[in-house]
Amino acid sequence: MTVLIVICITTAALILGALWGAYVGLGRRTEGFVVALAGGALIVSVMDELIRPSVDPLTLWGAIAAILAGAALFSAGDYWVNERLRNSGGAGMMLAVTLDGVPENLALGSALIGADALAVAALAGSIFLSNLPEAAGGARQMISDGRSRWQVLALWSAVAALLAAAAYGGYAGLSNAPKPLLATINCFAAGAVLASLATEVFPKAFREDSEWTGIAVAIGLSLALALSQLG
Repeated sequence: MTVLIVICITTAALILGALWGAYVGLGRRTEGFVVALAGGALIVSVMDELIRPSVDPLTLWGAIAAILAGAALFSAGDYWVNERLRNSGGAGMMLAVTLDGVPENLALGSALIGADALAVAALAGSIFLSNLPEAAGGARQMISDGRSRWQVLALWSAVAALLAAAAYGGYAGLSNAPKPLLATINCFAAGAVLASLATEVFPKAFREDSEWTGIAVAIGLSLALALSQLG
C-alpha cells in the first residue's frame, strides 16, 4: 500500500501541474522558483537514494559507467527532441518529461524494494516538485498552441499513467532481481536525472527567475537533506 501511495503522489503531480497550467496560470517567476527548488532537492535525492547505495554492489567504476550511460542516453534523447520538435512547444516538453520520467520512475520503484517509505521520501518529493511546474508549463504552452483544455488534460493524464506503470514495474518486476542489476538501473536513472538538471531544469529556472534561482536551489537542497536525515 505504501508503494502505491508513493507512486500515486509522484505521478499525480503531472495531472495537478496540467490543471495548474490550464486553469490557474501562476506567473513565470513562481514557476521558475519551484523548478529551481525541485532541482536542488533532486541533487541530494539522486546522490543519497540512487548513487551511494549502488557503489558497493557495482564497485565505483561500475557505478560511474552506469551514471555516464544514463546521462549520455538522456542527452541524446534531449538533442533529438530539440532538433525534431524545435517548434512544437508544449508537445516537445511533454515528450521530454516522458523521456526523463521513465528511467526516473523506474528507479523510484526499484528504490522502494526493501526500503522504508521514509528513506525514499526525499526522492519522491523531489520528483513531485519537478513534475509539477514542468507539466504546468507544458500544458500552458499546448493550450496556447490551440489544443483544448480537455485534450491537454487527457494527454498529461496518459503520461502520468505511463510513468506510474514504470514506477510500479520497477518495484514489482525487479523485486527478485540481483542487487547489481538494481544498482545499475538506479545509477543509469541517476545519470539521466543529472543530465536533465543540467540541460533542462536549471537553465529553465534561471531564464524565468534569475534573481532567486541560486537561493531556491539551496532551499530545495536543504529541505531534501533535512528529510533524508529522518530515515
